[in-house]
Amino acid sequence: MVEPYGRNQFEFVHLSDEVRFLDDGSGGRGVKGWSLEKTQGAGAETVVRLLALTLVVAAGGCREIDEIRDEYRDLTAHEAYEESLADAGLTETALVQDWIDASRTALTDPVPVALPYREEGFLPADEAGALGFRLELVRGQRLTVDVDVSGDAPARVFLDLYRADPEGVGMPLYVMSADSATGGLAFTVNRDGPYVVRFQPELLRGGEYQVTIRSGASLAFPVAGADSREIQSFWGADREGGRRSHQGVDIFMPRGTPVVAGAAGYVSRVQVTRLGGKVVWLRDREQNQSLYYAHLDSQIVAQGSYVRPGEVLGLVGNTGNARTTPPHLHFGIYRRGEGAVNPYPFLRESREGIPELTADRGALDTWVRATVPSARLRSSPSSRADVLDELGLHTPARVEAVTGDFFRVQLPDGQRGFLAARITEEVADPIGEEVPNAEVPVRALPEEDAPVLERTGAGEAVPVLGEFGDFLYVRGATGRAGWMRAHTSSADSDSK
Repeated sequence: MVEPYGRNQFEFVHLSDEVRFLDDGSGGRGVKGWSLEKTQGAGAETVVRLLALTLVVAAGGCREIDEIRDEYRDLTAHEAYEESLADAGLTETALVQDWIDASRTALTDPVPVALPYREEGFLPADEAGALGFRLELVRGQRLTVDVDVSGDAPARVFLDLYRADPEGVGMPLYVMSADSATGGLAFTVNRDGPYVVRFQPELLRGGEYQVTIRSGASLAFPVAGADSREIQSFWGADREGGRRSHQGVDIFMPRGTPVVAGAAGYVSRVQVTRLGGKVVWLRDREQNQSLYYAHLDSQIVAQGSYVRPGEVLGLVGNTGNARTTPPHLHFGIYRRGEGAVNPYPFLRESREGIPELTADRGALDTWVRATVPSARLRSSPSSRADVLDELGLHTPARVEAVTGDFFRVQLPDGQRGFLAARITEEVADPIGEEVPNAEVPVRALPEEDAPVLERTGAGEAVPVLGEFGDFLYVRGATGRAGWMRAHTSSADSDSK
């Protein structure tokens, strides 16, 4: 039997047959130690390694703890699929390696987005693609991610959530997964910071997709008929002339308004106290926290009763030290090992609608070009987002997705970002001609060593569709688009 370390009460979190982590439910802050259970087949080397990891935990913080947890978890569906490719001897093939590389890049170089966010895009089945979205989340929010994929063949989709290192050191660490062509995931955020959502179909599957990412309240609002706009006193406000701070939120409503359960759970206490007056405590076991309702006019539930979200616990009042204030509910959240935590993010509903999709969906998986000089390529789909680059007039870009009034694009050199759709146009019509003085290769990429698609003879007029650096994006004699180095031309061109 594993014994708790120290005097605190701990919860056992099973990581493997050889190790159990002793956790007080505080998300790492109250960690006291490890206990080893040697099972048949567990060698001395394994035990020594685990003891070394214990020393890392003793010297480090949450990041080290998360890394150890990550090492001993089960394989995700994505990892199991990758392992099956390795077992089949396919990891040395170019396509599989591209798929693996794309999955890593989606985690290490995700697109920063603000919530709510929706994009529609296209993933070619013959290209090993993956998408990564970086989100800044606050503890207590409820994150939901929904993915819909349509294609010629049913696609298995891997949808994973990772926690990124705020300092940008090391790989993001796994949080949870959904593995379904039509499913999504939901997660109650337990730590402030950056997170990454990764979406990747299995090999040789693709098509059009829609990704929708939202955040909102994780608890039902604790007063019937009200919402977070009725909160008038917030966490941290001074109390008693600054001698203490407010450890909850106050929701002002008429006396007798029903106070309801924010989550399913058991009523752990129904009592009368000097500060809180008539109070009710509700144990939310799913999130390992206790919900505190104070200053009630009356208590309706009994200790030990089980309630569901929205069931009435009592009525709004001003008992306890609130006798001189208007009727209101003081609502708090407490966690073992931490005490009170700010309840506002747990209650704040998202009132921001998903931006209307006004960019042309017909541009998906096509090439567009900038219609203005210094077209700004941005880090996210907002006119206030960081500028990654300023593109020259007629710079071509491939449209990978549409969101709001922006295109998410990839430039000819592989750089990605967002372009306002209004400053682009399709590349169907030439902007001029180039007449080379000698035979010139038309290449697949704007690079000197890129594969040659065809060759253009001296004196042949070549339609120019765009410009990028020292290369022109052209339509060859066969009708294929490609890249040729700019040469002296004997024909007028407004691309000059």
